[in-house]
Formats: sequence, structure tokens, C-alpha cells
Amino acid sequence: MAFKPMFPSVKSYHNDSDYGVPATPGAATSGAQRPRRGPSLKGRALRLLAAREHSRAELESKLLRHEETPGQLAQVLDDLQAKDFISEARVVESVVNRRASRFGAARIRHELIGKGLDAQCIGDALQRLKANEYERAREVWRKKFDARGEGAAADSASQARQMRFLAARGFSGDVVGRVVRRPVDE
Repeated sequence: MAFKPMFPSVKSYHNDSDYGVPATPGAATSGAQRPRRGPSLKGRALRLLAAREHSRAELESKLLRHEETPGQLAQVLDDLQAKDFISEARVVESVVNRRASRFGAARIRHELIGKGLDAQCIGDALQRLKANEYERAREVWRKKFDARGEGAAADSASQARQMRFLAARGFSGDVVGRVVRRPVDE
């Protein structure tokens, strides 16, 4: 049964094919292959890469449901990787640049592993992060606690709270201890 508007003068925004009625007389409604809608697999990949750097594993997981034939996704990703649109080194640098000012090496390591990156790339990035982890943790602590006027922890409860805050951000235990126990200005 086709949708009939209550008021014939009002234009209907409904498509009769939405209700099981063929759009054209004689058109089949079942068993017909629907034409592909939306951008191609390569277009989708390029749109994702335009927003931010993605690893190959991330693109595979995001685009797998759009693959029409087996092996099509792998071929598209191989092509993009050959043209250097997909680069693990750029993904690592992007994550490190976005996260280093707020998070410690452990949290960033966890994020990089979740992106399916090579262990060697992750290890190199972590070595660079650990070189200045104390300074980064100190700055995170200063923004959170010194800016509020709390400063150095007065009692063990506030010290524990400050330590949990930094540990949750992925800073190592010895760095957390040094930051929280250090006098305000040295």
C-alpha cells in the first residue's frame, strides 16, 4: 500500500520504495542488488587519513565493513601505503605530539599498542619520552595543583591524591614520587 498524504496539496517527503512499493512500475523489490551508495573504499580511507594519521590496523578495523569483495581492502591499503599515505612513523609522532604534554610514557605506550604499531617504533618513541618525563609530570602537577593554590601536599591524604592523579596519567612511580615530594620551588 502506497503512502498517500492526508492533504494532496502538501508535498510528500516519503519515498514509496521505503514502504515496499516499487519506485517504478514493474520494478522488482526483492532479490535485486542495491547499487553501492557512498564513497569508495579508497575515498573512505582518504577521508579518515585527512582527519588525522591512522595506522594500517586502525584503517582495517574501520573499513572492514565497507569491503565489497575479499581482498579489496588489503589492496587499497597496500596502494595507500606504497604512496606513503599510511606511515607508522607519522602515527607515532602524531600521538606523541598530541599526548606528551598531558600523559606519561605508560599511557602513551598503551595507546600506541592499541593502534597496532610496530614494537620497534613504539620503543624508540618511549625512549624519547622517558628522557623528559620528570619535566612533563612536573608541569602536569603544576597545572592541576599549584595553579589551584594547593601546592605541595600538606598531609598524606592529599599527597596520595596527587600521586594517584599523576599515576592515572601514565607517569612512572619514581617520577610521581619525586614530583609530589619535591618542594614547590627549587
